[in-house]
Amino acid sequence: MLKRIVTVFGVGLSLGLPLAARGTEGALGRPISGTGVTPDAGIVPPEPGWFVNLAEIYYDGSISSSRAVPVGGKTTLGLEAKVSFTLATLLKVWDTGTGPWNFASSVTLPYAWTSASAALGIGNRTPSIRQDASGLFDLTFTPLTAGYHFSKTDHISFSVNIWAPTGKYDPGSIANVSLNNWTFIPTVSYTKLVPSIDAEFNVSAGVQFYTRNSATDYQNAPLFTLDVLALKRFANGLGAGVIVGTVQQVDNDSGPTADRLNGFRGYDWSIGPIVTYDTKIGGKNPLSLTLRWVPTVASKNRLSSTSTVMATATIGF
Repeated sequence: MLKRIVTVFGVGLSLGLPLAARGTEGALGRPISGTGVTPDAGIVPPEPGWFVNLAEIYYDGSISSSRAVPVGGKTTLGLEAKVSFTLATLLKVWDTGTGPWNFASSVTLPYAWTSASAALGIGNRTPSIRQDASGLFDLTFTPLTAGYHFSKTDHISFSVNIWAPTGKYDPGSIANVSLNNWTFIPTVSYTKLVPSIDAEFNVSAGVQFYTRNSATDYQNAPLFTLDVLALKRFANGLGAGVIVGTVQQVDNDSGPTADRLNGFRGYDWSIGPIVTYDTKIGGKNPLSLTLRWVPTVASKNRLSSTSTVMATATIGF
């Protein structure tokens, strides 16, 4: 049952990152491609209990100075951003027996630090600015994750993750610890286990729906996210695999700033390795560790990064 722990946390916390806001306002938004899938992504464990997950994401990205970027109600020439995102998640797996359906709920308290720099286009002058921000980011919670077991090797889960605009937001800043909007993310994840070779294949897909940023009158268009993970496990508890992820904007952004930029529609692709380790603390409490690096390989109107790193630790009680 050790491997099952990581699952529900992946659904609940990995679809998000802060900034002044990706094509979306601020060229970043909630999703970072390659971070939205975990081992056993489609499995909600049948055993009830409490689980705690700690995650750290570091992102260092940029968008060319030849492109205009909507940030905080203004337009900048290019954008560079460094983000450190720390998430603490508490998850409850409900006692629903060993039938085909199992359920869980979670809440995540995120802390963010971000540093952003850009050039402001004003006539023939382009003064550069740099701003930093840190603090509690937007609270995220998943009221219910429902998992269905087709068989011992095929599993699927459904959830709706909700991000609330609880962080501090300054519409005049290019660095913030909130997106100043509600975000609703219906997500479906599927896991295929292959016991004969101790391997698994995981897929997580979601659509992100944003409310309008009332401070800047900017409406992010829905974003479709898809992340795929193939993982091989070994007898010593280690695992190794590869992740492919993409974020695709399904329509144009809207609002005065977005209209000036023809909707600022964008996409990105990322690919990279993941390593895992599963063990038990004191021979009783299961512990799962993961580390991934998922650099951007292609993008348009979205920040591109060669330094996207995510580490997680999950323990069950």
